[in-house]
Amino acid sequence: MIGSKRKLILQPQSDPTAIRMSTLTQHELILGLFEAAPTTFLSLRQLGKESFYAQGLPTLKSEEYKFTPLAKKLESNLTEFYPAEQVEISHKQVKSALFPNFKGVVLVFSNGHYLPQLSSTSEGLAVNLLSERENTPLGSIAKIDKDPFVALNQATFTDGLHLSLDKKKALESPILLLQFHQTQGGQVISPRIWIEAGDFSKATIIDYHISLDEAPYFVNKVVEIRGGVHADITYHSIQQENNQVIEVSNLVTDIHPDAQFTSTQITLSGDMIRNNLTLNLLGSNSVGEMFGLYLLHGKTHVDNHTNVDHMVSHAESNELYKGILADQSRGVFNGKIFVRQIAQKTNAFQQNNNILLSDDVIINTKPQLEIWADDVKCSHGCTVGQLDEEALFYLQTRGIDKITAKGLLLYAFAGEVLDKIEEDSLRNYIVNQIQKRLESNF
Repeated sequence: MIGSKRKLILQPQSDPTAIRMSTLTQHELILGLFEAAPTTFLSLRQLGKESFYAQGLPTLKSEEYKFTPLAKKLESNLTEFYPAEQVEISHKQVKSALFPNFKGVVLVFSNGHYLPQLSSTSEGLAVNLLSERENTPLGSIAKIDKDPFVALNQATFTDGLHLSLDKKKALESPILLLQFHQTQGGQVISPRIWIEAGDFSKATIIDYHISLDEAPYFVNKVVEIRGGVHADITYHSIQQENNQVIEVSNLVTDIHPDAQFTSTQITLSGDMIRNNLTLNLLGSNSVGEMFGLYLLHGKTHVDNHTNVDHMVSHAESNELYKGILADQSRGVFNGKIFVRQIAQKTNAFQQNNNILLSDDVIINTKPQLEIWADDVKCSHGCTVGQLDEEALFYLQTRGIDKITAKGLLLYAFAGEVLDKIEEDSLRNYIVNQIQKRLESNF
């Protein structure tokens, strides 16, 4: 049973007293980004700029952002709303940032700028800066009219990286996107990544952000992934930056026939974080899997929004997000599964489970289904509760101290998500970080 003081809100109404930034303030806030944008992809940038101004920064009156006051946070926390300049990164820093026993391709970034001199590659994997000459279909998957931060990124991204995996190429080792962040000359970092996986290809990608100091900054990231027929792509994202970081992440992927895409989102720290994940199931026998774990403390605010669009018949999606919230942290989960009329024989599952460790935490959870087909198997649900006191007492009667017992129970709760991470070095690293957070070895 949920404690009387704990705050559980399943579908609250919008806050009518929400503070809305004026149009003038928004223009002043963003103007420096537009002025400093590179001169490449001019037509795409102009479209992004126009779309952003048409939408504006979302406020608490915006249905999709009503629990996450990003506009107010950006306005109050950032003093230099300009692109952060590239900072120098050494081989030593790269080496120390790698997970113990990690072996694979390492792609290094400094404030969104790709550093080829510190990076490696593999046969069958092409790594290049985005180029207009290559006719890269940038923005064809992540639509600028769907989210203002996608539009803002398209108008202001820096280098932009294009990863291309050859047909029938299965990478045995993962690709690590090692992204170093530090304010220098500005506080806005706008990574843009386009990933193309050929037919029958297979790869695991790890997206890992690292703060080089404790200063505040804003990361506005967009990743587009197009997987070919029978492609098998896994994308792990680890958010463990300093406690003043504001981040918006948009990951959008098209999944074609007989292909599989798996996403794992691990959030351990930050100030205010918004993760948008969109899966477009475009082919029969396509599979989309989404797993998430947020372990929050202090005043960290994490908002996970997922969208799954079943566009064809005989496709499957599976989603499980789990949260452990302590202190005065706040979590938001909004999952949408849309099943079109043509998408018969759809199999879709969605679940969000949360454990609250404090009387002052807040969780807003809203799993949703919109089904227009009649021959489907779909389910969704959410749970919110505390640690099982009987289980905690049982472990203590077996000689386990209270802190360790608590850690064991929380790890067991999180384990269902951690078990989905097949890369040993990454899984071991995350387990180690959870042990430090819970002050418990297990």
